[in-house]
Amino acid sequence: MSAPPAAAVRLTLVERPDCELCETMARELAALARREPLPPLERLDVDSDALLRRRHGLDVPVLLLDGLVVCRHRLDAAELLRLLRPGRGGAG
Repeated sequence: MSAPPAAAVRLTLVERPDCELCETMARELAALARREPLPPLERLDVDSDALLRRRHGLDVPVLLLDGLVVCRHRLDAAELLRLLRPGRGGAG
């Protein structure tokens, strides 16, 4: 059996401290990870980096998969799982 495709990708939650939507998305991702194989989640403070702040500003949380936006504000679990399946590169 081959390794799950999620093992090779980067999942990032861009968030802000004391953000209720951010904490909700983090909890939902943790619950999803208990049911489905997900890559490890990196959590980044949007205010820790000027580029992140410029790109996302007040528009957090944002979930990135390999640097590309999966969803904002609310977890779109169906879209995340679709993108994690083999062949997600959009080329086929």
